Amino acid sequence: MAARADATGWARTCGWTGRRPMARTTAPATSTRLSVLKTYKLFIDGAFPRTESGRAYPITAADGTLLANACRGTRKDIREAVRAARKAQPGWSARSAFNRSQILYRIAELMEGRRDQFVAEVMAAEGLGRRPATRVVDAAIDRWVWYAGWADKFVQVLGNVNPVAGPYFNFSIPEPTGVVGLVAPESSSLVGLVSRLAPVVVSGNTVVVIASESRPLPAVSLAEVIATSDVPAGVINVITGLRRELVTHLAGHMDVNGLDAFGLARADLTAVEELATENVKRLSRPPVAGLDHYNWLRPAAQSPYLIADFVEVKTVWHPIGA
Repeated sequence: MAARADATGWARTCGWTGRRPMARTTAPATSTRLSVLKTYKLFIDGAFPRTESGRAYPITAADGTLLANACRGTRKDIREAVRAARKAQPGWSARSAFNRSQILYRIAELMEGRRDQFVAEVMAAEGLGRRPATRVVDAAIDRWVWYAGWADKFVQVLGNVNPVAGPYFNFSIPEPTGVVGLVAPESSSLVGLVSRLAPVVVSGNTVVVIASESRPLPAVSLAEVIATSDVPAGVINVITGLRRELVTHLAGHMDVNGLDAFGLARADLTAVEELATENVKRLSRPPVAGLDHYNWLRPAAQSPYLIADFVEVKTVWHPIGA
């Protein structure tokens, strides 16, 4: 008994109370923790596969710091993305305009929830300070909302009831082109991409995006938002990689109905135009002055007439009284 009392007294002196110690809630001060690095993949048919080639290329920040390795997409990845877009297009175009509006608004909701992440990625990718990067991200979010509002209105602007000489009704109705390839702007990694992507999908087209080659990370994060929103699989597909290996394959693909080359360098435009003529693709060209000084935040960067770039106008005649 005396020995037990001595042991108990020693234990209390050392701070032991007789109860089991609580689980440690913080790491010891001397420990170091490795951050969990993000793996940036392609986005095809609602999933995030690695490129079939297994290749990657380094992505650096504006100051030269290594940020990540991105997948170096291939011709086969383009084919898989086009196949997914074609499969999804009939269902997406058949949805009501109101439903497409809801889905685009949902993208904006989810981007708002990840706003700080997008700000950090734009700061790193484009070398912007926090305040201008925040303006860029806010503009990208607001642009989804703006085009969501046009989903059930652009038909009234682009369509018409035409006067004709005869006892007929004559209607012009815009319909989606189909599968559209999109070459994202190189320097504007987020708001430039959203500014070209939203007017294409709002009308019922499906899209294969070639992301910015040097700044693809915000585009992949946007794909993660799209994957967790209500956008059906295959409606938007994002490929990262070297443009010289991807753009010509997308431009020459016979199952692509339109090509948004607004983000393409004008020096590469001639070769792309020649490939696009093979199946008479609708083509949106880059500005004559280039994109170096293009202001993506100005009001002209969003317009219902950008929706018109990738719709086909169907004219219907109907006898009066029939």
